Amino acid sequence: MNVSRSRSKRGFLLLEVVLALGVFGIAATGFTVALQQMAKAAELSQSELRITRILETALDETLSLPVLEEGTTSTPVGETGIELDTMIEILDEIENEEGQLLQEMYRITVTAHWFENGAWQERSVETWRYGRLYQP
Repeated sequence: MNVSRSRSKRGFLLLEVVLALGVFGIAATGFTVALQQMAKAAELSQSELRITRILETALDETLSLPVLEEGTTSTPVGETGIELDTMIEILDEIENEEGQLLQEMYRITVTAHWFENGAWQERSVETWRYGRLYQP
């Protein structure tokens, strides 16, 4: 009887090895799925940052124009597949806190359109500017 006990203590049973491999496989699968989700989140974050920078740049360029003219312009952004629509419109009947009409106030809206993840995406930014801001 002592001989059989010493033999069973020398190595793992096949069942123990299979169970250990199963547990390791489940843990490795979970780790792989978590890494994949992190990569998708990082890619989405990078895409959002790129679109935000493009929109801010286009808005800054429009704001720096010496003379604003009403209308809409469409421009592609290089070979990125992004198209920008810049809309400038005059705002009528805007009053300040004292009830005085503000003249030559413009609304500037920049909208980006691009195709991503099988669907068209759209983001926009908007601001107002006084028409004679850069004039003496």
